[in-house]
Amino acid sequence: MKEIKIGICGWGNIATGLYKSITDNSEAIKNNSGLKIAINCIGARRDNPACDPGSVKVLRDIFDVVNEDVDAIVELIGGVETARELILAAIRNNKHVITANKAVIYHHGDEIFQAAREKNVKVLFEAAVCAGTPVIKVLQNDLAGNHISKISGMLNGTTNFILSQMEEGADFEPTLKIAQDKGYAEPDPSFDIDGLDAAHKLGILSHIAFGTNLPPKDFYIEGISKITGEDFKYTSELGYSIKHLAVVKSLGNKIEIRAHPALLINSSILASLKGVRNGIEIDSDLVDKLHIAGSGAGQESTASGLISDIIHLSSNSSNDFDIEKKENKKDVLDINNLSFQNYFYIESDDKNIISSIKSIVNNHNLAIEKIIQKDNLSNNLTPIFFITELCTEPQANMLLDEIKGMDTIEKVRRIRIESD
Repeated sequence: MKEIKIGICGWGNIATGLYKSITDNSEAIKNNSGLKIAINCIGARRDNPACDPGSVKVLRDIFDVVNEDVDAIVELIGGVETARELILAAIRNNKHVITANKAVIYHHGDEIFQAAREKNVKVLFEAAVCAGTPVIKVLQNDLAGNHISKISGMLNGTTNFILSQMEEGADFEPTLKIAQDKGYAEPDPSFDIDGLDAAHKLGILSHIAFGTNLPPKDFYIEGISKITGEDFKYTSELGYSIKHLAVVKSLGNKIEIRAHPALLINSSILASLKGVRNGIEIDSDLVDKLHIAGSGAGQESTASGLISDIIHLSSNSSNDFDIEKKENKKDVLDINNLSFQNYFYIESDDKNIISSIKSIVNNHNLAIEKIIQKDNLSNNLTPIFFITELCTEPQANMLLDEIKGMDTIEKVRRIRIESD
């Protein structure tokens, strides 16, 4: 039976989850892969009362792990700069690296992959994108013969969990607290709810599919903090669901890349995915649309992705899954060059506001596809929501600004609508 020796760096929630999964599922791993995973050492500055590592050697300096008798370093310390130093130190010491750290790959991927190529070692990061939901190897191996044209989906399980709960009537803050208690969200959840976590994963997928740099050029990122229960109530009447959507698309010599809330038609597969689920849709020339869905957050799901990389590393001695340096001449397209249909929600103290709204929209050379006025709210304000026909991003922003400036308007929000 083959054996692979690993050293785990970090001893937080994800690291202890990996330790427990390897220990508890050791027989299943052996039976399914013919591999014994030996945890030779752990680098941890402090103990974790939630997990006893037993007789495994514990090193208080994580950098000492790279000098141990291990085949691969599993980097789970989080953060960016120290993680970069640790990964590069492991590579210099001819150790393979497995990581669930999307931030370090996003910000330093080009440097890390180049160093690994020079030393002929592997850097694997399946768990860095969508935890245990397999997408990296699908793109690198299973779809290697395809021309990928678009990747889209929900790449952050925490935001999908929060939005799904809000769709059922829950409020944002208590739902976020539940996500933190379940281990889906960090104590500081800003990376999730501000869209940065999804953006990091999207940048990595863009690098694999289209060769964009790591880090990529700046692209549009927006979080979910402005979404309210009212939005779910009224968009559902129109046949839409609200998701935090990440999109990268090849457009000739340009790359469209963005991560933001969007309305998805309820009949779409991505709209149907609820809870702490990642959903990814890949468009290619040979298989058309491929859908991948699975748990996108949590200890067990991330452990699954890490174990997948460990097994993959042990069974591949060639360079067939290296991240090759691609010659990329595509520029990132500014979102102001894109066009969307848009959902607008308005609260006004003018019960006859619809005529004014229609006039303003016409003045911007835009058209309304549908507009609905509801009964007054408890504060005696009138809610109105409408959908525009296709318009450019600058047109939509100018319309938003003009409506905000009306004396009778108390509240206005805009959400883009994602087309096929």
